Amino acid sequence: MSDLAIRVENIGKRYQLGQLTTQYNTLRDSLNNLFKPRADREAGGNGQEKYLWALRGVSFEVKQGEVLGVIGRNGAGKSTLLKILSRVTDPTEGYAEIRGRVGSLLEVGTGFHPELTGRENIYLNGAILGMKRSDIQSKFDEIVSFAEVEQFIDTPVKRYSSGMYLRLAFAVAAHLEPEILVVDEVLAVGDAEFQRKCLGKMGDVARQGRTVLFVSHNMSAILRLTQETLVINHGQLVMRAPTSQAVDYYLSRGFSQEGIRTWLEDEIPADAAPFRPIALRVLNPAGVVSDTVRSVEPVTLEFEYSLSAPIPGLRVGYYLLSARGEYVLTTFDTDDPGMYEKLSSRPAGHYVSRCTLPANFLNEGRFIVGVNASTFRIRRYFHDEQAITFNVDASGAPGKHWPEPRMGAVRPALEWEIVQK
Repeated sequence: MSDLAIRVENIGKRYQLGQLTTQYNTLRDSLNNLFKPRADREAGGNGQEKYLWALRGVSFEVKQGEVLGVIGRNGAGKSTLLKILSRVTDPTEGYAEIRGRVGSLLEVGTGFHPELTGRENIYLNGAILGMKRSDIQSKFDEIVSFAEVEQFIDTPVKRYSSGMYLRLAFAVAAHLEPEILVVDEVLAVGDAEFQRKCLGKMGDVARQGRTVLFVSHNMSAILRLTQETLVINHGQLVMRAPTSQAVDYYLSRGFSQEGIRTWLEDEIPADAAPFRPIALRVLNPAGVVSDTVRSVEPVTLEFEYSLSAPIPGLRVGYYLLSARGEYVLTTFDTDDPGMYEKLSSRPAGHYVSRCTLPANFLNEGRFIVGVNASTFRIRRYFHDEQAITFNVDASGAPGKHWPEPRMGAVRPALEWEIVQK
C-alpha cells in the first residue's frame, strides 16, 4: 500500500436532473414530503426518474510515478472522476485515498481569481498546494517564461485572452511540482505549437517520477504519454489495460460495425432540443450502408435528424479523424454562402444532410466521423465527436504496385509530369 498514490473504491456520483423548484413550501407540504416513500421523493412523486449517475462502482489504484490515461466518450464520467479526485466535488458513494499534493488543470483558468494579476495567482495557487513562498519564488521565472506572459504578468487575468489564460494555468499546474498532476482535456484550446510544448512538459513531469492522470480525446497524446489507460463508458470502468490495447478497444467498441449509428432517447442530451439526431450512415457508391469502402471510390456520409421547431442559422457538419485521433478535415452543410442564405432559418421538419468524399482521397485504415449541430458562436445543440467508424481499403489505389505502407491520412491521385530536358 505504501507505493500507492491514488486508491479509488466503488466511487459513485449522482446528479439531479432538471431544475430545483423555487416555490416556498408550507410546513404541511414539508411534513407530507418527509413521510413520502423515498422512491416517490426521488422521482418527484410522479414515478419518473430525475437523477443521473455520472459515475457508479468505479474502483482502481494508481502507483506513485505512474502515468495513467483516461478515455471515453463525452458524458462518460471522465471529468466527474477527476473533479472528485481533485476535491472539487464529493462522491455520492464510495471513497478515494490520495497521497500527496494534487495539482489540477480541469478547465481553462481553474483556481484563478479573475481580479488578481498573473503574479498574484501564481502565488495563490502555490499556497493552495501548501508550498512555501521561497519554493514558489524559485519556480516563478520558469513559469512565466513557459507561459510567455512576461509583459502581462502584473495585469489582472480577467483581461487575458483564452490562450494566455491557458498557458499560464498549465505552467502553474506543471511547474509547482505537485506529487499528483490531474489534467483534463484542456490542451485542445491552445495552438499546435503550444500543445507540443505542453506535451513535452508533461513528458518531463512523468520522467521525474510524479503521478499523472491525463484525460484526452487525442489518442496520439494518450499513446505517447501513458503506459496504462482507463476506458470509461456510461459512468462505469469497462477496461484498464496497456494504452495501445485500451485505445484499440475504445476506437472499435460501441460503434456500429455495419456502417450505421442510431441514437437512442437516453443518448440524446435534454438540451439538444429542438434538434434530435436519428442516424448517421456510411454509404458506398451503390448507396448501400457499409463499414468498409474502397479508397478508389467515393464514400457518402449521411446524417438524418429532425427539428421540432425552427432553428435560425443552423449548421450541421462532420469532423473526420484518423484512428489515432488526428483531424483530417471539418465540413458543414452550409459552408457554401448561397446555401447558408437559403437556409438562414431551418424550419421544423425531418432532414438528411449528406456529403460525398471523392474517390482517391483517403488512405487505407480506419477513420472516425464526429457530428456537430450548432449555430456559429451562439449555441451548440448536439455534438458527438466519435459517432461512427469506417474502414478504407486501398486496393487498386495509386502506388499499390509497391508493397509499402504510405504515410498520412490521405492518398490522393495527383497529376504528375515528367519532362526530359
